[in-house]
Amino acid sequence: MELIFEISKNGKKAYTLPECDISSDKQIEQKYLRKQDARLVEVSELDVIRHFTALSKMNFSVDSNFYPLGSCTMKYNPKFTEYLASLDGFCMLHPLLPQIKGGEKLSQGALTIIYELEKLLCEITGMDEFTSQPMAGAHGELTGIMIIAHYHKLKGEQRKIVLIPDLGHGTNPASAAIAGYQVRAIPSGKDGLMDMGCLKKELTKDVAAIMLTCPDTLGIFNPKIKEIADLAHKAGALMYYDGANLNAILGKARPGDLGFDVVHLNLHKTFATPHGGGGPGAGPVGVKKELAKYLPIPRIKQDKGELSLDFSMKFSIGNIAPFYGNFLVLVKAYAYIILLGGEGLVEASENAVLNANYIMHKLKDYYDLPFKRACMHECVFSASKQSEKGVHAIDIAKALIDKGIHPPTVYFPLIVKEAMMIEPTETESKQTLDNFISIMIEIAKLADKDPQKFKEFPKTTPVKRLDEVKAAKDLNLSA
Repeated sequence: MELIFEISKNGKKAYTLPECDISSDKQIEQKYLRKQDARLVEVSELDVIRHFTALSKMNFSVDSNFYPLGSCTMKYNPKFTEYLASLDGFCMLHPLLPQIKGGEKLSQGALTIIYELEKLLCEITGMDEFTSQPMAGAHGELTGIMIIAHYHKLKGEQRKIVLIPDLGHGTNPASAAIAGYQVRAIPSGKDGLMDMGCLKKELTKDVAAIMLTCPDTLGIFNPKIKEIADLAHKAGALMYYDGANLNAILGKARPGDLGFDVVHLNLHKTFATPHGGGGPGAGPVGVKKELAKYLPIPRIKQDKGELSLDFSMKFSIGNIAPFYGNFLVLVKAYAYIILLGGEGLVEASENAVLNANYIMHKLKDYYDLPFKRACMHECVFSASKQSEKGVHAIDIAKALIDKGIHPPTVYFPLIVKEAMMIEPTETESKQTLDNFISIMIEIAKLADKDPQKFKEFPKTTPVKRLDEVKAAKDLNLSA
């Protein structure tokens, strides 16, 4: 494909400017003018359309390809939510409007959506109060840990440790460390569950919280969650729920009922708002009533049927964002929940679990399965059998790219050698799953028959195989 600058020709244009409504009598002062003309591309509208359409075809997306990226829940984003978020009454609303004098009266519709969304999230998770202010999942995670730190501080306790299983997401220790905590990893046993003996040994009066993802990154629901929560509370620690894998238990189990005190959600994962691409996110945080007074300000309150922003919370951790959340993302999540309803959310969860178990069953004879038990939303295979022939998880990932499938998460969780974490979500059809399964079987057979072939993959992409170690160690951000 030609670069856009290479097809530039003098005199071509792809725009039509409106008639200028400013007098042209006055000239721009010389000090504000460029010393030389900017190098602007001169192309036709058709050239522009073809250029950017060609660029878009180089990308993987859920709209165009199967995207089984484990623990990321890359489910399809329904287009009706995009339409609702594009309505003028929503997308033209200034984010700071509710905070200016008289702005609350003009923002009642938007405040109602946020208020009702928070109530729905409370019902779904078993929490008592929610804030939709955090701008992303990791931002919500940090907010939750800050609430825990604030809680212990105001109690006069100097707890300094957060316990996290070795199956935890990478953001867990990062958030805890940013909040000023030391992180202690709890190893997993041969059953894929957190070692209870080690947990009990580490659970001292210095522990502020236990951070858990449930189901975990092996796709296993820990049957000892309630026991863990009871142990934590007895030691004076709080339970933190990483909501990344909530999609597996919607309507089946609520974190609040399991003993968790704080939860953050990833709306792009569980409630089908856009995921990735550098765009806006949302990471609402829910807490039990004992922690509600620590939630960030402002809080949305209702008085005589009218909603307003409350900045007067004495014990709040403060303001964590310049405005109240990424509103259009919240609109999409609200619409998604309303459309599915309680029964629809349960069905989504059941289908996600069914799809993951279907893949696991079909591929278990071709790839090693470290933990031979029913999974939840995702299954984790090992490419250790293929690695004996010189074909590693990364090679299988590159081969999948040539087949038009985004690779699953590889080399995570860290406790599984040559890990391949596959999450199909509930939105994929049986035909899509069967196609993926047949391709994975084909790849396994090729690895056994002709392992050298994998050094050529991927063949069909604009950029061929990279030296990923060099790319990580020797970044060139200006190229």
